[in-house]
Amino acid sequence: MSGHSKWATIKHKKGAADAKRGKIFSKIAKEIMVAAQQGGGDPTANITLRALIQKGKGVNMPNDNIERAIKKGTGELGATSFEEITYEGYAGGGVALIVNVLTDNRNRAAAEIRHIFGKHGSSFAQQGSVSRNFERKGQLLVDAALVTEDRLMEVALDAGADDIQLDGEQYEILTDPSAFADVCDALETAGIEAASKEVTLLPMLSVPVADAAQARSILRFVSALEDNDDVQNVYTNMEMTDEVMDAVGEDA
Repeated sequence: MSGHSKWATIKHKKGAADAKRGKIFSKIAKEIMVAAQQGGGDPTANITLRALIQKGKGVNMPNDNIERAIKKGTGELGATSFEEITYEGYAGGGVALIVNVLTDNRNRAAAEIRHIFGKHGSSFAQQGSVSRNFERKGQLLVDAALVTEDRLMEVALDAGADDIQLDGEQYEILTDPSAFADVCDALETAGIEAASKEVTLLPMLSVPVADAAQARSILRFVSALEDNDDVQNVYTNMEMTDEVMDAVGEDA
């Protein structure tokens, strides 16, 4: 899926900036709390928790933060109940949006996210009408300068990765979500550093955006959603040309 790794790198740059303010840490901590609450605090027996721990490590989240979130999820440090909600809709040019939410107040979250949609000229779509066009995958990005393709394939494929592609200056590794943590562990053991690693939603069909102004408008919409405290992740099927992606990358 050409363009995914470069687009993910742009998002990763923004994520790194957010991490300095601690915002991304708090979002991942909420996900870890829910995963530990639902599946227990042992990452060897809780695949979802293992994947989220890897996600936290991917943005240099301190181990203390991770351990504290696990203990909150298991009730050792007191617990907060969060509800998982998904909202779907469209941005300009027919670009699809999926918004994942973890909230302790469903009514507040719905009102605030509906307001953001309306402010950007959109509204909620019927549940399932957008998400059926996405698939959940583990995605890791590795700088091509750090490792040969043969070595990366040997490590990643042996650990259960589905596919490896060179996209620009990075390798994109895709996995089934159940194999994601194993592939992360294998790369770490082999001394191969991943620039980004997460379980994400990838579009089965992308919508091309060739106009930089339209791309920036969509990204402003996405950023407004991501700035909401209840929003965990925002996924789109936007596919930008290299020229537009370079322009957006300069703004990231």
